[in-house]
Amino acid sequence: MPLFGLASLLLVPWVVLLVFALPSTHEAAHWDIAWAGFDVALALLLLTVAVAACRRSPWLEGAATATATLLFVDAWFDVLTSSTRAERFVSIGEAAFVELPLAILCLLLARSVEHRLRVEPPGRPNVWLVREPQPSRDEERLSA
Repeated sequence: MPLFGLASLLLVPWVVLLVFALPSTHEAAHWDIAWAGFDVALALLLLTVAVAACRRSPWLEGAATATATLLFVDAWFDVLTSSTRAERFVSIGEAAFVELPLAILCLLLARSVEHRLRVEPPGRPNVWLVREPQPSRDEERLSA
């Protein structure tokens, strides 16, 4: 814990230095590959969330949290790196209606899984995304 606290404190002067030292614009080599790679990672994480949810896997919490993080980062950089007014309009729309709502949904899903992992009794599967139908009293009498 102290290491992470120290790291966060050391980042404060670094951020201030970056704000004043970095230029407002910068041309980057392999910009296309960087964004394509980022989107491939995001697609793989979205697939991981889907598979983990289908399998009711405890990995769902981590996958959903990581996916939410990448969605927030994607929205942030899409908006801030858009170079024309039209690009900015589209990226703000994508952020507001796709990336941020999906990120929030992922965080809610991760929170739900974490809660269920804590309260689920031992001996039963850890993650339930859909309530199991409860047997009726007649079915209980028949099985007994």
